[in-house]
Formats: sequence, C-alpha cells, structure tokens
Amino acid sequence: MISDKINNEIYKHIWVFAEQWDKKLMNVALELIGEGGRLAAQIGDNTKVNALLIGNGVEHLATECFEYGANCVYIIEDKLLECYTTDAYAKVMTEAILQYKPEIMLFGATHIGRDLAPRVAARLNTGLTADCTRLDVSMKSYIEYAGVNTTLDTSKLDPNDTGTRLLQTRPAFGGNLMATIICPETKPQMATVRPGVMQKRERITGVKGELVTIKPEIAPSDIRVEVIKTVKSTKELVSLTDAQIICSGGRGLGDAAGFELVKQLAEKIGGVVGASRAAVDAGWIDHSHQVGQTGTTVKPKIYFAFGISGAVQHRAGIQSADVIVAVNKDPDAPIFEIADYCIIGDLFQIIPEIISQWER
Repeated sequence: MISDKINNEIYKHIWVFAEQWDKKLMNVALELIGEGGRLAAQIGDNTKVNALLIGNGVEHLATECFEYGANCVYIIEDKLLECYTTDAYAKVMTEAILQYKPEIMLFGATHIGRDLAPRVAARLNTGLTADCTRLDVSMKSYIEYAGVNTTLDTSKLDPNDTGTRLLQTRPAFGGNLMATIICPETKPQMATVRPGVMQKRERITGVKGELVTIKPEIAPSDIRVEVIKTVKSTKELVSLTDAQIICSGGRGLGDAAGFELVKQLAEKIGGVVGASRAAVDAGWIDHSHQVGQTGTTVKPKIYFAFGISGAVQHRAGIQSADVIVAVNKDPDAPIFEIADYCIIGDLFQIIPEIISQWER
C-alpha cells in the first residue's frame, strides 16, 4: 500500500495504459498518449509520457506508441497475459506502478479500462475518477486550489506542498453539470477517459524511445477465471468513436421504423448510425448507437442530427465534430445553437433529398 504521507519527489511522469485487443492498439490508447504529452508539457520538469503494454507477443506495438508520442514503453509479457483477465492484469500492473511510481495513471473508459482501473486503484489505496471528458494540471498547492468553496479537509494537507494536481473533469448528475475532481492525499492520481474526447498527435514514423521490459511474477494460482474461448458478437457492431460521418436520429423520427431511413443515408454516404438518448430510451435502437455524454462522445468530420432537439448532454458529446448539420421542424431547437448548417423542415422529405443529391 502507498503510505499516507505523499513524497512528491518519488512520483514522476505520466503513464498511459496502452490497451490492446487481439494484439492491436485501441484508438483511445493513442489519444491518451497525445493527451499525456500535452499534460507533460504543462508540468515541465522533464516530465515524460510513458505507455504501459500488457499481453503476450505485443512488443511490436511499442513502435506505434513511440510514433504517437510515448517517450518510454514499459512492456509486461507472459503466456498468462495472452487474454485479458482482471486478476492477472491488476496484479502485474499494480506491481509495476509500485516499482516505478508514476505520478499520473490514465486509462481509456472502455470495457477493460472500466474493469481494471478501479481494481488497481483499490490495491494502491488511491483515488480514481471515472469517465473524464477533460484533464488539466495545476501546480498550485491543494489549499490554494481548493479555496473556500469546498468540502476538502485542508487540515490534513501540507500548505507547502506544490506538487502536480491533476484536475479531472467529468459529467455529474446525469450530465446536468460538470464536476472537476482532485485527489489530494494519495498517488498516483488515476482517471479513466472517454474514447473520442482527446486528440491524437500526428504520427511521426521512425521515432524511437526507451523500451523497458518488466518480468512479471505471476502464476496460474493468481487467476481465478479461465478464458476458455473468445466469441465475437454476431450482432451489428457500431464504431462511433472512429466514424468520419455519423447520421443520428432522435425523437423526431417518430418510431423505430424512422431509423430505416437514417440507415439508408448512412449506407449511401459511408457513415454509421447514431441516436439520441431519447430514441434509445424509447427502445427504437440499441444503446451502442447512443451519442452524447451519457453515450459515446464523438468527433467525426460530419455529424447529421435528424429530429434531435439537442439536450445539453447530446450537444456536449458532439461539439468536437468538424461540421454539424441539424434537421428539425422546430426553429428554436437547441441543436441549432451549435450546428454549422441548420435546416428547418420535415426530415422525412429532407433525408431522401440528401440521398438523391449525394455524390459518391
């Protein structure tokens, strides 16, 4: 366990869990390496962004981490790490963090990240903020940062402590407000970050970095779950975070049948189908299509919003799109406040017109 008294001098650098699946890096890992580089530059003091790779036969992925901005890659490989299991990954990651003591540890808010991060945080006796949409750092003391409008017990804190403060912002109360959270008494400072909200840096081919191999101490007895077989889902898979064009529908579609028209447009223009929370809650389409702070945060080149009024959570989830095209009968719909192109009219007439006019 980490001691109650933090020695800031022994905690250094930013670590990113370079999550991989089937020996391929997840996009969110590359996004976090880019974000980690931005935070490291703000911290200064020769702070580095380092990637942590766990698996078996994944050393080749270190090259991609370097080319997207990692200064160093720590790699943990073993046959027992071939398939993800909570016990195995949590054990080897915790031991690596205790050995090297990163100041900040970032995970993608994926199925694996959301499972792994809290278990590692519990073993380290430190805090964790989940589903962050923004990260910043402050070099002020916690007492100076906290001010008077806080429930933080500053009596436990050293007024001369001016280490790095990770400011972790995430939606709270159903997305109705944004909360900025700090972890004042323990380290590392840990957070999971939603895929699609951070910016990957440009890939620089041929860049090299330091590679550190960690030999894990792990045995079959450490793992309580055995992966017998991995079966890929046969249902339609939606990759909203990677999509360049998204065609989303909302309550204005009327019913589930309205999504057939949206799907036709998506197929025509090479996009994927998204949906508002209202449409998902109505049971018209699967939750995997939901866009917004309570679904998936996206940043496509073009985002079409059909019959979506534009609740604050939905607008926050699409505001990074390059171009937003909104179609709604209501001229006062909030979605028009952030749309680049606003079309007031019947979507059942407008979508067929877009399909007919779209050039391949």
